[in-house]
Amino acid sequence: MKKTAYFLILFFILSNVIFAQSIDDSFSQKKMRKDLKTFIKIRETVNSGLYTYRTKKQIDSTYSWAYNEIPHLKSYRDFYNLLTTLTDYEGSVHNGTYWSDKLWKSVKNEPKGYFPLSLKIIEGKFFINIENKDIPLGSEIISVNSHNKEQLLRELGKYYTTDGFNTTGKKIGIDKHFSKYYRYNFGLEDEFKVVYKNPKLKQNQSITLSSVSYKKYYENFANRHSRKLDNKLYDDVEKSDYYSLKKIDSKTAILTINSFSLGSGSEKSHLKYKHFLDSVFFDLNHNKFENLIVDIRNNGGGDKPNDMVTLSYLANSPQKEIRTAWIGFTESIPYWKYFQINIPFYLKPFAKGKLKKMMKKELPIVKNNRRYYRHIETYQPKRNRFKGQVYLLISPFVASAASLFASMVASNTNAIVIGEETSGGYYGHNGSFPVEYKLPKSNFTTDFSIVNLTQDVKKKDTQPFGRGVIPDFIVEQTFEDFINNKDTQMNFAIDLIKRNATE
Repeated sequence: MKKTAYFLILFFILSNVIFAQSIDDSFSQKKMRKDLKTFIKIRETVNSGLYTYRTKKQIDSTYSWAYNEIPHLKSYRDFYNLLTTLTDYEGSVHNGTYWSDKLWKSVKNEPKGYFPLSLKIIEGKFFINIENKDIPLGSEIISVNSHNKEQLLRELGKYYTTDGFNTTGKKIGIDKHFSKYYRYNFGLEDEFKVVYKNPKLKQNQSITLSSVSYKKYYENFANRHSRKLDNKLYDDVEKSDYYSLKKIDSKTAILTINSFSLGSGSEKSHLKYKHFLDSVFFDLNHNKFENLIVDIRNNGGGDKPNDMVTLSYLANSPQKEIRTAWIGFTESIPYWKYFQINIPFYLKPFAKGKLKKMMKKELPIVKNNRRYYRHIETYQPKRNRFKGQVYLLISPFVASAASLFASMVASNTNAIVIGEETSGGYYGHNGSFPVEYKLPKSNFTTDFSIVNLTQDVKKKDTQPFGRGVIPDFIVEQTFEDFINNKDTQMNFAIDLIKRNATE
């Protein structure tokens, strides 16, 4: 029995060593070319947003560049970074390219090689965001292993996609995943030579930090200094915190909406939210509140029509859900053999037929090899809509349905918008129908949304094409408020209300 147990343990150890896979393992260039060809065919045929922000000439040139890069690539990581660059270049917050399950599991189990400390980006600079024994909290990072802040921001930003040419949203991903993104881009490191500036000293200092495991880095991130203020941005939000109303005084209230993932139709969660809004706005109007701060800074999107239902309590005129919506093919979803759907394989033919039927129903108009929505709903302003001044707080995290809501509020109401540019587009985005494909050789998956949506907003000189919602008052958290965990944007809004009241 002892011998049997011994051999079983030995076999388990050896099998894990032999069959363990790393993202730094070699991956043949022949397979890279085949997967790249498949990746490109899928994008060109299925992705309706491919040429929204880039011309066909620019996209074709980028694909040629990718093919020319392959002779210089050796590993899964090299190829992943190539595809990630292409994915990010398209300019859609709903884009993503991901490791195979086996490689992703290996990443999460890596015992060392990761930068140990949590960082936060403020005004384009990196600052230490955790109490620790090595580098004082609030110290500015000048470089990591000779990579300066400009290079780090530029090269790590590709792992967090945003709409159009937006860059502010990149810091949301980098703040949380700096160590993981660094590992993806530069590889594993045993040590990190960090040049930094202590906030209490003028001269730069340097220190060499030992690497940590993947898991340890995220444990450190969970203990970040800023968690008290940004926990709803990065941690799972409890359903009880999805929305709330707080009255500051007899004239001003704060409506916080942390998610639009509240269901639709006859779902209880959707009906509950509608009842909440109705009762809240009845109360605000009945008690003659003059100011309403609508805080959606932690809202990454969710289900329609929660965004438009909310808008109907703020707008004075009828609002269309969107201006146009279309997909770039007319029949079944192309390249079905690579299409990923979480059902048994023998049910996939039935799913294909069901999806085809659904698309024809939702987008029945065929024109110029596209399918368009026929019915775009118009939302009438509510009888008890808010009559006072609205202040909308936004952030780089705001995307999808939340950025659609923000753009409609900014365009079609008298709201004063405060905060930072959203990562979701002002004029439109790709959304509504997410699809996922698996590349046959690498087993990487790539996903995107296929409905190209144009939002029903006014053209503004202050809103360049390809950008998110740009606030009337651009307010980023200051360094001092970061150290003291104070909410710069909320305090700015409250001070602005006080100033407006005295003028």
